[in-house]
Amino acid sequence: MTGILKKNIWLFISIDVLVICLSLFLSYALRFDFIIPAQYFVEIKYVLIILLFSKISTFLFFNLYKGMWRFTSIADLINVVKSSFVASLFAIAVIVLVLDPNVAPRSVLLIDFLLTTVGIASTRASVRVFGTKILHRNKIRSKYPLRIKTKLLLLGAGSSGEKIIREIKENPSSHFQIIGLLDDDSNKVNSTIHGVPVLGKIDDLHTIQAPYDEILICAPTATSTEMRSIVNQCKVVGKPYRTIPTVYELIDKQVSIKTIRDVSMADLLGRQEVHLDRSRISNYIYGKRVLVTGAGGSIGSELVKQCLGYNPDLLVLFDQSEHNLFNIDNICQELSNNVGIHPILGDIRDKNMVNSVFNSFQPHVVLHAAAYKHVPMQENNPWEAVITNVHGTSNVIEACEQNNVERFVLVSTDKAVNPTNIMGATKRVVEILIQSKNKNSNVKYMAVRFGNVIGSSGSVIPTFQEQINKGGPITITDPGMKRYFMSIPEAAQLILQAGSIGEGGEIFVLDMGEPVLVKDIAFELIKLSGLEPELDIQIKYIGLRPGEKMFEELVISGENIVDTSHDKIMVLKNGVDHSWNHVLAKIEEITQSAKSYDSNIIKNKLKEFVPEYVPSVQEETLKLSSSGRVVLN
Repeated sequence: MTGILKKNIWLFISIDVLVICLSLFLSYALRFDFIIPAQYFVEIKYVLIILLFSKISTFLFFNLYKGMWRFTSIADLINVVKSSFVASLFAIAVIVLVLDPNVAPRSVLLIDFLLTTVGIASTRASVRVFGTKILHRNKIRSKYPLRIKTKLLLLGAGSSGEKIIREIKENPSSHFQIIGLLDDDSNKVNSTIHGVPVLGKIDDLHTIQAPYDEILICAPTATSTEMRSIVNQCKVVGKPYRTIPTVYELIDKQVSIKTIRDVSMADLLGRQEVHLDRSRISNYIYGKRVLVTGAGGSIGSELVKQCLGYNPDLLVLFDQSEHNLFNIDNICQELSNNVGIHPILGDIRDKNMVNSVFNSFQPHVVLHAAAYKHVPMQENNPWEAVITNVHGTSNVIEACEQNNVERFVLVSTDKAVNPTNIMGATKRVVEILIQSKNKNSNVKYMAVRFGNVIGSSGSVIPTFQEQINKGGPITITDPGMKRYFMSIPEAAQLILQAGSIGEGGEIFVLDMGEPVLVKDIAFELIKLSGLEPELDIQIKYIGLRPGEKMFEELVISGENIVDTSHDKIMVLKNGVDHSWNHVLAKIEEITQSAKSYDSNIIKNKLKEFVPEYVPSVQEETLKLSSSGRVVLN
């Protein structure tokens, strides 16, 4: 024990001795209205000696002097109450046995217990307050004497707002200061949270007179309508506004100042919470070896992050992009210390590579997100779409069969419904492929079909944002074009949930809500940037691109869709009638057609297998010549 520690212990004991002495004398004074009868002055010193011995020895036994008072917690204060209670019982026993019980009336001993407990607890709490508040605040002020804090007005007086206030108050170095809150619950108005007043309702924002610099929206469960209303009110007052993460982003995370971000399009499209049956998902993820293909992509990386929350034994990250794989591997290392992470740089089109990975890691669960997905790009390079989306998936399925995989979940798309493009047609092919294979397999194959995800690479929203940053114009196919949208975290959660529901052979369809006009999204993004559509940023309508449709669908004509146990997941009841040998032969023909590098041949082979595939009309089709140059047919 160091000299400093010994000195501190004796200092703490001395303080406690003083508290015990004062508590006893004040107890007598309170009992007798501050006029203590003379007969008690003779015996009070013996009572004090007994109390000092019993309480100090008990405090030592309960280790009250081993903790650092500067970090006193609720647990320490509870320990003070317990030790004080035991000490008082011990002192009463000694007084009864050694002295005349009348020298210390029971009421005096009761008052003494209360005063000692409050006194001991107060000394420890005051040290924490002094150390963590005053000294630290003075240190910060001396380090940053001229720092001006940003005054925040919080919209939302719920648990999220409370956490933000608590964090800022406990961190004097923060450059934020909370001056008040607004909340739509009228019962909260005029109340306080950690001393910060609830000034009114959110609708009163434009009338609030309190001086503030910025607005922080603390409403992680607000609906799209509520969020749009809040944002519109923020724009009216002309103050900068930001928000905390959505409910999807908060999974396995805590609300923090560090997570504050700008309001995004995802916030305005919808923030409704997805209620998951986590136990069902855990049943097939927990303690298992999980392989995610396309692990560095938009959906794949979110699937990886979601899986970490269910503590698999091993996560194998398979991706052909070195950059994406590097990023998701780093994220995994930051988020988890217990789950084994193994990144694999490889291509699902390489059959030997795929087999080697499966043989080495023997995954129980495969989440297949690897695919080419950009519609116009795949229209111009249909051979790549077939080799990756069809042949690559076939390689993964074959590896699943050879390595006793328990469950295979295919990430599909609404573009597989009545496809007009190569990307959708290839996805429809692999949907049929897994349904046919499931008929005679121990592996449970299933697919999950959904629409656009907000913010995925190359999707409409990042494209619009880039065009806005460049000053416009924003290019839109058609003013009437609509699309279904879903956030990436929501999509990943529902994919995992669908995987827990499936028994094999199902195509699950996610509830995408109502389709949204792409034009409206462009207008909202412009407004979020503080600009005006058509005035600051021009809108240019360019017509349908190769393979595009005006409206996306989620169900093929004749498919019987029914509800599942989850309100946002539906399932197609009827499957396919194709035999596995027939499907295998057709897959081989389609794969061979890709080697012709002729889009017409590829499209014809896809149409033979997917009759509902109607290629979009193009005046010119592409072909790759023997010299490697693209030529027009």
